Amino acid sequence: MKAEQNSRRQFLIRGLVSAAALPFVGAMMSATVSAQALKPLPATNPQAVALKYVADAKKAVGAKPGSNCANCKLYVPATKGCSIFPGFAVAPAGWCSAWVKKA
Repeated sequence: MKAEQNSRRQFLIRGLVSAAALPFVGAMMSATVSAQALKPLPATNPQAVALKYVADAKKAVGAKPGSNCANCKLYVPATKGCSIFPGFAVAPAGWCSAWVKKA
């Protein structure tokens, strides 16, 4: 009976430790997925059109000189993504009307 109790106790402890580790495993998997290459933002994307996104800030109408995605607060350098366009990569030299100066 003693061996059976130890076995059951070990099973329960391992189960609790595994359950406690699940959020950390999920966070690690999420970081791995977000580090993978994103698809480039298509020029025909409705949100990109509405925000006047262009891949070259020099061709943007209304852009302040020197403003581009690389120096925007919304740009995510690790994935070349943007908070405004989730799931898509934007050109670091690009620009859109949602541009916010990085602090």
